[in-house]
Amino acid sequence: MILFLALVGILGVSASGPIMAATAAPALTIALWRNVFGAVVLGTPTLIKEPRRFSSLTRLELKYILIAATALAFHFACFVTSVKLTSVAAATALVCLQAAWIALFQWIRGSKPARPILLGLGTALIGVVVITGFDMSVSKEALLGDLLAVVGGALAAVYTLAGSKARKTMSTGVYTSLCYGFCSIILLVLCLAFQQPFVNIPAEAWWGIIGVTIAAQIFGHTIFNHLLATMSPLVVSMMILLEIPGAALLAGFFLHQALPAGTYAGLALILVGLAIVILYQGRSGLRKSKRIK
Repeated sequence: MILFLALVGILGVSASGPIMAATAAPALTIALWRNVFGAVVLGTPTLIKEPRRFSSLTRLELKYILIAATALAFHFACFVTSVKLTSVAAATALVCLQAAWIALFQWIRGSKPARPILLGLGTALIGVVVITGFDMSVSKEALLGDLLAVVGGALAAVYTLAGSKARKTMSTGVYTSLCYGFCSIILLVLCLAFQQPFVNIPAEAWWGIIGVTIAAQIFGHTIFNHLLATMSPLVVSMMILLEIPGAALLAGFFLHQALPAGTYAGLALILVGLAIVILYQGRSGLRKSKRIK
């Protein structure tokens, strides 16, 4: 079941970049509405099922929700802008470096990753480099897009780490609806600050916003938030690396963006790196369970 959910989540987030790149609306507007719709769709049934949970949040839970929501809002602002400035493949590859950011943040906090984790992570990151084909554009616009994608990856790491803390005591529905809700408020403020339109966008753009909400917000982010209750943030981020070839293939097919030459070789490296990390985590968990027994 976990493998199936991970696959659906990967397919969902893979569609994110291509859909947003093709949507004729400002980046902040897209980010705002995908979170508003996501909060409403997930929050309504959760409010009916767990009405008292929303009023019984602890300070610690609220703290992690606000950290996650703030990081998610600025992540979207950076990533949605980046896919409109550089290629979908490059933006997705750079933003998916969140796995490296998580390992770095954990290392800074004193949790040094084991050698197999570093080996797997290093192998996967080489795959990222191969997929981009070392094809970093020299144009100022594309360079800005690349930089925003890197920042977006760091923010995604903060969002994932904070989410893993919140998910220890909260259900998926409660956490995601609150996180997306607070994220919407922050994005609304950003839209006002940068004078971005809320509803005055082309009619066909709404189909793109609805599409990215269903694919990436509900079946992508929400599934990975659900998996954070049983998997470490690093493993979840490693899985998200598979978004890179998925987004590149979708962008090549639907947007006719040329695929990086190393897409398939890079995918193989990512799969090897992911396998190393997951196998190590599985063996490590098995050893711990045996010790407990």
